[in-house]
Amino acid sequence: MTYERFEDLPVWQEPAERYEATEELLEHRDFAATRGCRDQWDRAALPVSNNIAEGFERCTTNELLTFIYIARGSAGEVRSMLCLKERRATKANWSVDLRSEISNLKSIAISCSKQLRARAEHLQNSGIKGPLHLSDRSRRESDQKKQTAAFNEQLLDKLPCGHPLRVAKQQRSNLKSQI
Repeated sequence: MTYERFEDLPVWQEPAERYEATEELLEHRDFAATRGCRDQWDRAALPVSNNIAEGFERCTTNELLTFIYIARGSAGEVRSMLCLKERRATKANWSVDLRSEISNLKSIAISCSKQLRARAEHLQNSGIKGPLHLSDRSRRESDQKKQTAAFNEQLLDKLPCGHPLRVAKQQRSNLKSQI
């Protein structure tokens, strides 16, 4: 699936929603945190969606990957703060509602990290090295190359075992497995 806007990416939508929930938590009247903690939390939560957006707008797979990894780091930082506050909430006997809110945010943060990792793995394994948004022409050319390669593989497999092309294929395969 090709996305035309970063706002449509599920991997952007969840961190954006999590940031809104984080703001609500930080504004909760019973939530005890120092000003520094609140500021750090805000500075870590907002960049997750912003980095995904920035990487997407740069239009190359490598840059998007870089920004996804940066976003994942920020998501980990937020999750760490949630873990620490969850421990504090239990020790200080905060309200069940507040502890539940922290726990829910932590679950969302874990899900966000998993989505970011999956998106990065998908992009790394996609074989697309150029612009993230391929034109119709380049997409057709890429599909044609894949079809040609698959067809050639089928032809090679039908050749007799001693055929020079099949032997060369086997030698290439052996070299790759040694590396």
